[in-house]
Amino acid sequence: MYHQSTSLVEEQLDPFSLVADELSLLAKKLREMVVAEVPKLASAAEYFFKIGVEGKRFRPTVLLLMATALNVHLPEPIPNGGAPMAAELRARQQLLAQITEMIHVASLLHDDVLDDADTRRGIDSLNFVMGNKVSVLAGDFLLSRACVALASLGNPEVVSLVAKALEHLVTGETMQMTTTTEQRCSMEYYMQKTYYKTASLISSSCKAVALLAGQTGEVATLAFEYGRNLGMAFQLIDDVLDFTGTSASLGKGSLSDIRHGIVTAPILFAMEEFPQLRAIIDQGFKDPKNVNLVSWAWMRFQYSFLRLVSFRAF
Repeated sequence: MYHQSTSLVEEQLDPFSLVADELSLLAKKLREMVVAEVPKLASAAEYFFKIGVEGKRFRPTVLLLMATALNVHLPEPIPNGGAPMAAELRARQQLLAQITEMIHVASLLHDDVLDDADTRRGIDSLNFVMGNKVSVLAGDFLLSRACVALASLGNPEVVSLVAKALEHLVTGETMQMTTTTEQRCSMEYYMQKTYYKTASLISSSCKAVALLAGQTGEVATLAFEYGRNLGMAFQLIDDVLDFTGTSASLGKGSLSDIRHGIVTAPILFAMEEFPQLRAIIDQGFKDPKNVNLVSWAWMRFQYSFLRLVSFRAF
């Protein structure tokens, strides 16, 4: 009996289980939203929405949980026999979650072209299968469908928020492509770029969920800050996994960032203990020896950090 109740508690605490049914419905609706007239475009647009390759669906999960936390108890009956207000609100928030996921996937398609990536989510990347041109057009198509759906929400403030996040995606990618050596070694620059590339879409969508629920002022600001901090933390962990994960667990090659010359938080932290890494960053990472040296420095830093934490804890 004890084990059963413990299992029940664990299930109730699992955030994915709280919105599992909605996520399944969301996946189905996303596949319907990306149907295109031209067969090749349709095949490209649905590439990462097919069953089995939808990814973690982290953003829709966060948004649906945010909606659950923020929604007020609305009266069910409304005039003229229309849909209950609570159900209508939830449907609008679900649509926002779909829009956010479409924008995210579109950005992945474009990123893979820019990075010349050949794998994504454990399978061949779309640009590897269909070429760069089709991949770029598929990303553009997803963005256009997302914009049409966004307009249908009829909320100018929400439209403005998400549009700004789209601008930030482009700004962040440009920052990554055009960094100087000084900027690559700056934690402040890294954090700003990370906000634009990852956290902005999550934070803006969290605030949009609050606005759709009629929340304004402090609550909407708190929703934004929650999304911002969660998005930043998500990217920091993702950057660490690039060093510690395997190709199988990541769905792409490990150490892919530094192989592309991208300096992330683990390297910046390791530089505090190994200042000589700066010279390696100046040289670049075309030489495999430099990649191995940076990886070694991160592992050494990780060991020293954990040893220090253990010493202080005990």
